Amino acid sequence: MNDVPDLGPVPRRITVSAEQAGRLVAEQFPHWAALPVTAVENGGWDNRTFRLGDDMLLRLPSAQEYALAVEKEHRWLPELAPALPLPIPVPLAKGSPGATYPFAWSVYGWIDGTPATFESVADPIRFAEDLADFVAALRSVDASHGPQPGKHNWFRGATLRTYEARALGALEELRGHIDVAPAHELWTRALRARWDGTDVWFHGDLARGNLLLRDGRLCAVIDFGTCGVGDPACDLAIAWTLLSVDGRDVFRKRLGVDDATWARGRGWALWKTLVSCADSLGEDGADARDARRVLSGILTDRG
Repeated sequence: MNDVPDLGPVPRRITVSAEQAGRLVAEQFPHWAALPVTAVENGGWDNRTFRLGDDMLLRLPSAQEYALAVEKEHRWLPELAPALPLPIPVPLAKGSPGATYPFAWSVYGWIDGTPATFESVADPIRFAEDLADFVAALRSVDASHGPQPGKHNWFRGATLRTYEARALGALEELRGHIDVAPAHELWTRALRARWDGTDVWFHGDLARGNLLLRDGRLCAVIDFGTCGVGDPACDLAIAWTLLSVDGRDVFRKRLGVDDATWARGRGWALWKTLVSCADSLGEDGADARDARRVLSGILTDRG
């Protein structure tokens, strides 16, 4: 892409209650009407999620922009799932607007697991290997007809310049709090690293909340709302945001990532972390401390 895509305004999110979600189910899927609907702890930002009985999950977009991914997920997740070495969500049914809720929504099978954290990964090397194998399998799926970057996935797979204003704005906010010179140098290097233009599949948001563990080992990958085909560098950000230093090296070698793609992946990790650090200036909670830890790792990594 030669032009820098426009991300548009910040989405206007809506709240959804368990009662409202239950009414949607009763209206549209009466055979499930007797099942309890309960909110999921840390139920997501782009979507509101609820447990439906013991074996299903309701996924309701929180804004019109996020609802754009519903059709994509129903079209592609059933095709991707058989090619992947770990379970991913596969839709069971698609709901329509109703009960004062304005968007299309989905019913999925429930996948057991707990969100990954740096501390809860039992074996960082094994985790890095398993994640690399998942990414490699996803990349091997035929991408010739897959969804190109767009508003449905916030232009994941497109140029990093899409996020340049956010990255530079965060750097200005952090001036005086961090040494901005090395961060700016890394960002410039990432922008200059060229992609060869070969479309491949990517997840788009490989983050700790979307990587599930069982007994400390990677057991599933969820939330494909930002998936698509294009430049896969966005899937490398996890190397700095969750993997250990040794795990990062294993992840890169197992995927066979070249220098330019690695630099772009580091750019994806950098802009996200800069924004997190800027948003949490003056705070000392766990999330703020973690953002500062990740930023330090990005800036000092010699890879």
